[in-house]
Order: sequence, then structure tokens, then C-alpha cells
Amino acid sequence: MFIVDLKYIVPLEELDEHMSAHVKFLKKYYDQNVFVASGRKVPRTGGIILALAKNEDELKNILMEDPFYKHRLADFSITQFLTSQYHPDLEALLG
Repeated sequence: MFIVDLKYIVPLEELDEHMSAHVKFLKKYYDQNVFVASGRKVPRTGGIILALAKNEDELKNILMEDPFYKHRLADFSITQFLTSQYHPDLEALLG
């Protein structure tokens, strides 16, 4: 599993101009069972995406489609981790 950490680097007004396209991008990869969860940080300085990509290169290629990446609205960092424990309801997804 991967944690994608976005840090916004432009004013929120500029970011919001691309929000609907960003949400469409997210939905595409939810539909493909790549993204598990996503949302804004509090305070609103960035966002987090949990992803189940095959490897980091695949995830990087996916993230390059994100309007926030294409328009240089956020910095992206990726952390991979191995799930050793998780809630039993997530067995089908993570097991």
C-alpha cells in the first residue's frame, strides 16, 4: 500500500479551479480499485491518498494524470508500507 501526501503550493483559489477535474481523476482510480481513501488535510494545506498500486512506478504514472500534478498545484510524496495488521472488514481489500 502507498500513502500519497500532497502539499499545496498555490493559493486555494487557484487549486479550487481544478478541484472538479481532480475529483474526476480520483473517481477513475477508485473505479479501478487503485485508490482506497482520500481527503483533505486539516488545516487545508494538502491532501492524502491511500493507494493499492502494483509498484511505485505504476503509481507515479497514475499521479502524473492528476490535474494537481499537471498544473503544478501541489508537491507529491509517496511512502510505501506493508500492511501487517488491519481491521477484519478490510480483509478482502488488503489480504
